[in-house]
Amino acid sequence: VQNVRINPSSISFQMWKDVPVPFYLSVHFFEVLNPKQVLQGAKPVLNQRGPYVYREYRYKTNITFHDNDTVSYLEYRNLFFQPDLSSGTEDEYVVVPNILMLGAAVMMEKLPNILKILLSGALAGLKQEAFMNRTVGEIMWGYEDPLIDTINKLVPGMIPFKGKFGLFADFNNSNSGLFTVNTGMKDISQVHMVDSWNGLKKVNYWRSSQCNMINGTAGEMWPPFMSPTSLEFYSPDACRSMTLVYEQSGKFKGVPTYRFVAPKTLFANGTDYPPNEGFCPCMQSGIQNVSSCRLNAPMFISHPHFYNADPSLVSAVEGLHPSKDQHGLFLDVHPMTGIPMNCSIKLQLNLYIKQVSGIIQTGKIKPVVLPLLWFAESGSIEGSVLTQFYNNLVLLPSVLDYVQYIFLGLSVPLIISAAVLMAMSK
Repeated sequence: VQNVRINPSSISFQMWKDVPVPFYLSVHFFEVLNPKQVLQGAKPVLNQRGPYVYREYRYKTNITFHDNDTVSYLEYRNLFFQPDLSSGTEDEYVVVPNILMLGAAVMMEKLPNILKILLSGALAGLKQEAFMNRTVGEIMWGYEDPLIDTINKLVPGMIPFKGKFGLFADFNNSNSGLFTVNTGMKDISQVHMVDSWNGLKKVNYWRSSQCNMINGTAGEMWPPFMSPTSLEFYSPDACRSMTLVYEQSGKFKGVPTYRFVAPKTLFANGTDYPPNEGFCPCMQSGIQNVSSCRLNAPMFISHPHFYNADPSLVSAVEGLHPSKDQHGLFLDVHPMTGIPMNCSIKLQLNLYIKQVSGIIQTGKIKPVVLPLLWFAESGSIEGSVLTQFYNNLVLLPSVLDYVQYIFLGLSVPLIISAAVLMAMSK
């Protein structure tokens, strides 16, 4: 108990402060092979590219302990491209949807026609098209686009950023918000549980108090002595708390683990799973509308390849092959300490595209939730950390258990001898 508290004197504190586990971010892009046909109403044909792999380093700063047995911190992530682990380079070109243009078109659908006509004219002047051919690095980390300034002039405040636009521009060299979590000093069952995020006890993205709740931990560790039921964590990337369920017991390199996976209800719509009604407006089950926390852009998250989703989402495009082994997420946690031994968290980012009346650049695009990319954050304990973990939490208890039975075995003859001697003395 003392060693899993968040306390500078505990064994796990340094592991919590500067995560020693080598994490990797693997990104797969979906290239659109028939962009011209899609503009004429054809089904999108996709080809998965990648992975493009990045080594991820995590460390905490601004660590501040409070009187109410909580601690606040900022955790930063730094990413470095790994050519030897990647299937391609950041300089490769990929044909993908023009996210800014198609997203802005859907966002402006209900605005007055005059604004849509102005946007359509501006798009023509800027030579903007529904699909773009850009490098992996540009899509990831940002590219300059005059459309940003145009949108800011036409509809001020619609997109609160300037200059470059990139899907992972805010992911590198940045933090995921100010977490305040329980230290477990008084109640070990509450260690790592989130007290607040950015000063909030709950978020306001969703339509029900249940969906807005900040539950569980920050997703790094959990309280010790876990039961094989479920675990929760708050994900700033998904703008919500997520619950994983126990699947099976196992071992990771000799260390006992519980495996937790995503239930089919995680991204289910409100019809299939009523508690998720607060995340609506919903479409098919298996995708979650995150527009309310993504600048109102028509963005959805899901499992990769629409795994565990409504089959209609898979059949609406060509090139998807969902499978549990490749696209299911999991966490292998040591139940005694609540420390993850091996994990792979996978999510897919999707854009809802359609023909928008008054904006000629959208052509005759049929409404479809189009996968943009999917990524996996994976890591496992290895090296000296794994050795220390195994020796202290597996080997030593086993030896002590073995020694206990040896002493028990030795004590039995001694007890019998003592009884015989006592009987003889009488």
